[in-house]
Amino acid sequence: MFAVALALVAPKPAIVWKPIPFPASRRAEMAVYARRHYGLNTWRLVHPHVIVEHFTESESFSSTWDAFAANVPDPELKERPGDCAHFVIDRDGTIYQLVPLDTMCRHTVGLNWTAIGIEHVGMSDSEILDDARQLSASLRLTVWLMQRYGIALGNVIGHNESLTSPYHKELYAAWRCQTHGDWTHADMQIYRAKLRALAVHDGVPLGPAVRSVRARC
Repeated sequence: MFAVALALVAPKPAIVWKPIPFPASRRAEMAVYARRHYGLNTWRLVHPHVIVEHFTESESFSSTWDAFAANVPDPELKERPGDCAHFVIDRDGTIYQLVPLDTMCRHTVGLNWTAIGIEHVGMSDSEILDDARQLSASLRLTVWLMQRYGIALGNVIGHNESLTSPYHKELYAAWRCQTHGDWTHADMQIYRAKLRALAVHDGVPLGPAVRSVRARC
C-alpha cells in the first residue's frame, strides 16, 4: 500500500537554478511595492494560491534572464522592483528557476502577492502548445507546484485571465484593469485539459472548482 502511495506523487522535474540578482535592496523594493499595491508589508510569497502562465515575447532564455536581472523600474510609476518570474522554460524543455519560491516576483498586476509566475520562451500561446518538449516540461512543473502548494486546477491561469481570478487585488486604481494578452482563455482551456490529465495520472488533487469573478474594473 505504501509503495502504491509513493507512485502517485508527482515527481519534481529537473530544474536548473539560474538566479537573477535579488539582494536585500530588491527585496525592500518588493516590500514597498506590496504595501502600495496590496496593503502588505512584506516581500515574501506566503502560501501561493495561483500559478500564472506567460510567454516571453522573445526568442531566447538569455534575453529574458537579462531583462529580469536588470531590475528596470516600470514606465508609469517609475518604481522598482522590475519584472521577473520564478521560472522560465526554454524551447528545449529546460526549466530554469530564477527566484526562490518564498519571494514575491513582479509578473502579474493584481496577483503578485499570491502567485507563482512561469514564463515560456516564445512568441505566442499556440507556439508553446505545439512544442512537445516545452509543453511537457511546463505541465510537469505546474502539476508539481499544484501538488506542493495545494493549488487548484482552476487557479492555474493565463496572464490574460488575471482580472477574473478570485485572488485579484490591486489598490492602485489606474492598474485595476491592467492585464496582458498572453495565454488567452481559449488556449488555457486546452492547457488545463492537458494539465488535468497529467494530474489525474500522478494522483495530484484537482482541488475545488474555481469560479471566475467579474472583473473589478
